[in-house]
Amino acid sequence: MTAAETKRAAWRDLVAPGMASLIALAILLGLGTWQLERKAWKEDLIARIVRQSRAEPVAPPAPEAWTPERDEFRHVRVSGRFLNDRETLVHGLAAGETPGRALQGFYVLTPLRRDDDSIVLINRGFVPTELKAQGDRRDGLIEGPTTVTGILRSSEARGMFVPEPDPARGEWFNRDIAGIAAARGLRTVAPYLIEADAVPGQTTWPRGGQLRVDLPNNHLQYAFTWFGLAACLIGVFSVFAWRRLHDSAEPRAA
Repeated sequence: MTAAETKRAAWRDLVAPGMASLIALAILLGLGTWQLERKAWKEDLIARIVRQSRAEPVAPPAPEAWTPERDEFRHVRVSGRFLNDRETLVHGLAAGETPGRALQGFYVLTPLRRDDDSIVLINRGFVPTELKAQGDRRDGLIEGPTTVTGILRSSEARGMFVPEPDPARGEWFNRDIAGIAAARGLRTVAPYLIEADAVPGQTTWPRGGQLRVDLPNNHLQYAFTWFGLAACLIGVFSVFAWRRLHDSAEPRAA
């Protein structure tokens, strides 16, 4: 085989790995670009959440007008009476007084009956495990007409590693609005709940203001990872192709 034929054969041998590398490169670049788009989307989302959660409280939307993408994290105000006999405890953690340590306990979800007889669930806040029994925190119960300000939230989906609730025993691990309403025999319940604001100087339990607007935004890091892999692929294939062509150009002993 002549040198020209050997070189042409070497180029032909590069077609299959070259096509595979091009496909992989397109995928890696596409993933990197997608992460940049996600970064911009996440930044807009965080800005919207911060802006809405810090705004002056307004009336919540009517249930039929509720749109999570638009209304979640709005700062709202509602008035009514708490149905303390139908409160629901949801397992959870809260930040402790010592940085880096968390308190184990429950979030207290109490129905609030409004003047039109509609009901909205209020996450009144956190109580430590030792105050699980309502009788041990009666000074924190609110009787009679009251007004609550807080942040609108959607029903909390149950994650893969979150245990299933046991309504018969009152064991809940996520804030499932429809499930809790059904278990408590509540009707005309809003499709959202309200995370109550903290009360300055409060010494009783439960304590609101537990919502932390702290959404991770690691998309730039992910984009660098995908673009870095794309650069590595280009480098590896370039070395592979150069060696293949270089080896084919060297004279072979007879």
